[in-house]
Amino acid sequence: MAISKNNARWLAVGVLDRVTKQHAYSNLQLNQVLQTHPLSDADRHLMTNIVYGVLQHKLTLDYWLEPFIGRKKIDNWVRVLLWTAIYQYHYLDRLPAYAVTNESIDIAKAKGNPGTRRLVTGILHAFLRKGARSFDELKDPRERLSVSTSEPRWLVDNLVHDYGQAVAEKVLNSFNRPAHLAVRVNTALTTVTKVISALANEKIEARPSQLAANGLVVESGNVLASSAFAKGLVTVQDESAQLAVESMDLQPDMKVLDACAAPGGKTTQIAEQLDPEKGGQVTSLDLHANKIRLIQRNAQRMGLVDQVNAQQMDSRKVGQIFDDNTFDAILVDAPCSGIGLLRRKPEIRYDKSRADSEHLHRIQLEILDAVAAKIKKGGIITYSTCTLLKRENDGTVRAFLQDHPDFKLIKTRTVREVKDDRATATLTILPSDVGSDGFFISSLCRIR
Repeated sequence: MAISKNNARWLAVGVLDRVTKQHAYSNLQLNQVLQTHPLSDADRHLMTNIVYGVLQHKLTLDYWLEPFIGRKKIDNWVRVLLWTAIYQYHYLDRLPAYAVTNESIDIAKAKGNPGTRRLVTGILHAFLRKGARSFDELKDPRERLSVSTSEPRWLVDNLVHDYGQAVAEKVLNSFNRPAHLAVRVNTALTTVTKVISALANEKIEARPSQLAANGLVVESGNVLASSAFAKGLVTVQDESAQLAVESMDLQPDMKVLDACAAPGGKTTQIAEQLDPEKGGQVTSLDLHANKIRLIQRNAQRMGLVDQVNAQQMDSRKVGQIFDDNTFDAILVDAPCSGIGLLRRKPEIRYDKSRADSEHLHRIQLEILDAVAAKIKKGGIITYSTCTLLKRENDGTVRAFLQDHPDFKLIKTRTVREVKDDRATATLTILPSDVGSDGFFISSLCRIR
């Protein structure tokens, strides 16, 4: 019997083929397929698990496949199909191996020719007989860490250099654990306690965040389909990302600049604390018109339109529009390599390089240089990223301070005193700390 084109494994192979061959975004490809194919909840879960799991473990899967493929030249989709099968054998061991094997062979038969079917059949049967080869064959400790965690060697080297071997291993292993969903409560409309109760009434279980004062971690249920989300009482935002605005100590009458604002999560978080009747307003900038519309839609959903002024602009050109000493507070949530988000966007680990990080470091400095004169004396520029690479974090802060003696670095503080016993003024949240995304925050105060 021919395999169904609505089969979860068939669809997963198609998504992964496009992501790996065309560098398409996994979340967009996956969402598109889920919206256009009628799948049971179990099949939706299986397909999602296979797609993200294969992307997370791709280097490991290639290492295990290498002895069975050797120098054979195979099409990308065939390699993808073999990845999906071996991923299921090893990481989804509750699935019967025969079911995985049979459907994989059926996919090979439907998508390829008899030779392809024989190749896939032979490799999968050989793998099941011999098993996965040991990582101990890799004598270089960092190469072994790279392959076993499926992280590129340059990233392993960087994290070991920045944090030491023990911490780097914890961080690298944490990247392959499932990411949880977190939301932020809109305190302009409600309270954390009321939202927990409202979600419970819709059979959505949520617990207070360990990090963020207004954050919730969703344990079960579809919060995006809830009335709380529709009414703007909550918005999706990771716990660690909420700390950037939380650290800003905003007052209702402040003029605030969000220099790199899309999709608007931090803009709305700022806006919640401002009173437009007292002159409070956040000016939100982004380079792209479609992202400005996204910011405006988020503000509309959350009842914060009066506090938000979204403008399409390259934040490096703020000097052309705004006078010096205009803002009481500035947030620069800068473009970065996004290494702290690898659990949510697993494919970016294979697309980034050390050169990308250096390029982003220069852009970050250009943005900070541009906004520096726009903050009032005594005001604070909050510089944050969702990467863990110190070149883009403390390295960018040091470079900025060297060129701007009118600023000093002060200790970043949060409501729940997150990592308050640290020796550094800057705050780095590692994904291995409490299971949140990785995030970096610094506070740059203008002293003259």
